[in-house]
Amino acid sequence: MAESAWPYPVPYDDGGAAHLTCGLRLPVIALPSTMGGAIDVSAVEGRSVVFVYPWTGRPGVADPPNWDHIPGAHGSTPQAIGFRDLLPSFAARGVGVFGLSSVSPEWQGEFTMRNALTYPLLSDEALLFAGAMRLPRFETGGMTFLKRLTLLCRDGSIEDAVYPVHPPDRHAADLLQRL
Repeated sequence: MAESAWPYPVPYDDGGAAHLTCGLRLPVIALPSTMGGAIDVSAVEGRSVVFVYPWTGRPGVADPPNWDHIPGAHGSTPQAIGFRDLLPSFAARGVGVFGLSSVSPEWQGEFTMRNALTYPLLSDEALLFAGAMRLPRFETGGMTFLKRLTLLCRDGSIEDAVYPVHPPDRHAADLLQRL
């Protein structure tokens, strides 16, 4: 793993993704996409990366309570930008990229436009995908957030899961080396 000067608490493996094993089928759930319409990642042919992130900040909006003290909470923006910048390299390997979080489609849309993302972000605001996959979560300020993890998939099944993801600012590059 590449070195990073990450200034926030480092996540640890709490076993929350141990059940996300090779061969596990993704649930048939279509989620709203920032590219319009809905995408069911279980129907994506070939290889894909589904990176799950907790939340993205927005200028002028305070982070959720205690965000600076929650291991793995910070880093969604640099992680998403890393995938944006390396998207041609993923495409050259025949790997599709999807981001997934529990934030609203509107919040994701603003984030996508502000950061010129060219891959879809999927909103699991109702936690349907997260519930079906038993994705690890945390709570703060009365809200539930998904813990950062990545699913490497092929034809709707998991090939591998990366959990915890750290450092998020280097994750896309680290994942490319792994592929």
